[in-house]
Amino acid sequence: MFGTMFWGLGNKTRSQQDLFNAMGSMYAAVLYIGVQNSGSVQPVVVVERTVFYRERAAGMYSAFPYAFGQVAIEFPYIMVQALIYGGLVYSMIGFEWTVAKFLWYLFFMYFTMLYFTFYGMMAVGLTPNESIAAIISSAFYNVWNLFSGYIIPRPKLPIWWRWYAWICPVAWTMYGLVASQFGDLHHPLDTGVPGPKITVAQFVRDYYGFHHDFLWVVAVVHVAFTVLFAFLFSFAIMRFNFQKR
Repeated sequence: MFGTMFWGLGNKTRSQQDLFNAMGSMYAAVLYIGVQNSGSVQPVVVVERTVFYRERAAGMYSAFPYAFGQVAIEFPYIMVQALIYGGLVYSMIGFEWTVAKFLWYLFFMYFTMLYFTFYGMMAVGLTPNESIAAIISSAFYNVWNLFSGYIIPRPKLPIWWRWYAWICPVAWTMYGLVASQFGDLHHPLDTGVPGPKITVAQFVRDYYGFHHDFLWVVAVVHVAFTVLFAFLFSFAIMRFNFQKR
């Protein structure tokens, strides 16, 4: 669906509006797929947690193997999802076909799907039921949307709110996707403003604050968010018990 909606926009980077359109395709896809992953895993975790309480009380297995299994099974499943989605959408949107850019795209989409999935699991693990988990999750989705860096670029946020952009996982995803695809393009960009021309890379750096040479740090942050949400889910399963007797 996203590939057909944004068909061929990825290689149109001659004007500022073209660039905004291409970035919009990334922004829409990240939030839609991420929220879908997070929301779809929550009912499953709720049901399986109820079974886990029963099995733990019967002495069948402890919390750690259960939590480890819940986390580990998501890695290959989401890998398949990312490969299918990434291969189709990347080609349909028309981003530049280089090995480095394609692998960066797959990397960031894979870990974005992972941390959204683990966030949904964590929300269930820290709350007594699916309804409360969904309410809390929705609140964070809205905040992440606002601070993603697309609606309001990080450099244009008030200084007292800018700190939150640095701890917003979606903002880091947009950083990685935009910087990896457009942060090394040095052809002139038509901004519609009279004066000296700037390159695409300069615009991405000055307007959004995205630096291409910062990609490895962005990659590490994605891994860190994934590990954090997975750890908090595992900790909640091992320490909290919301079973009603």
